[in-house]
Amino acid sequence: MADSATASSPLKVIAGADSFGAELKDAMVSHLRSLNIEVEDLGITSYYNIGAEVGRRVSSATTSPSVETRGLLACGTGVGVGIFANKFPGVFATTCLTPDEARNNRSINNCNVLALSGMSTSADTAKEIVDTWLNTPFKALCPASKSQPWPEEISNFFDESMNEMPKIGASENTQAETCAVCCLVKNRELNPIDIIPGGSMKILRESPTSAIIKFKAGSVEPAHHHTFGHCLLVMKGKKSVWNLSKKERYDLGDGDYLFTPAGDVHRVKYYEDTEFFLKWDGKWDMFFDEDLETAKIAIEKELANGSA
Repeated sequence: MADSATASSPLKVIAGADSFGAELKDAMVSHLRSLNIEVEDLGITSYYNIGAEVGRRVSSATTSPSVETRGLLACGTGVGVGIFANKFPGVFATTCLTPDEARNNRSINNCNVLALSGMSTSADTAKEIVDTWLNTPFKALCPASKSQPWPEEISNFFDESMNEMPKIGASENTQAETCAVCCLVKNRELNPIDIIPGGSMKILRESPTSAIIKFKAGSVEPAHHHTFGHCLLVMKGKKSVWNLSKKERYDLGDGDYLFTPAGDVHRVKYYEDTEFFLKWDGKWDMFFDEDLETAKIAIEKELANGSA
């Protein structure tokens, strides 16, 4: 039983997922209920709708101290659902891939919405993450504090942050950016992708690896494949991805998600300046199946013919 999570007030968890996180969400709902924790399962829908709905309900519940309400979300990467949950004041959603990340985020950010990756996290690991998230209080000892109490100055800052952070986004006129992934781009210098003109990339972490990537309008990625499957989330812009292995075309815009399996050959066309978040297992590799000019000719022909 999650004693520390429920010591001050009863705990309720609002859960939901998209199709990529459905199986993991169901397993975690069963786990929470086995701990006698009340769970409201909102089921399965698109990652942006379920993320927003859980965020909205947790945000509304923060005004009622009688029951502590948290959220649990799952999608392919765990990133998309967190983005939309964080659009609501008083919601501190974080994606956690390890128990240590959950411990850090509870200690530092008082994370009240846990986002899990249905494609990268096993049920057993997710249980460890959830248990850590349930049982770690705000400002607890954690890896980030080197398992030592936080210094008084930092502890006071954390207390002050709990008063200030819920005010962000509370006004309809607030223009502050609340997208967790978009915030990763701020003040980061992206490095040009020499093998593809118009592209730039910044690797944020490795194994599993994630990166922020930008392409200028008009850029083309020639047909290529990777030894890993990868998930992408479009932050802004417009692009088309032709999966040549599956003979399918995907037109993507703001907030759209796509998973490309390992080995699938695909080419890409960017219609606007586009930024996206990319996550994959292992280290970066890229094997070209055609040259740039061949790709441009093929894309122009397909667009002219309306071919998928």
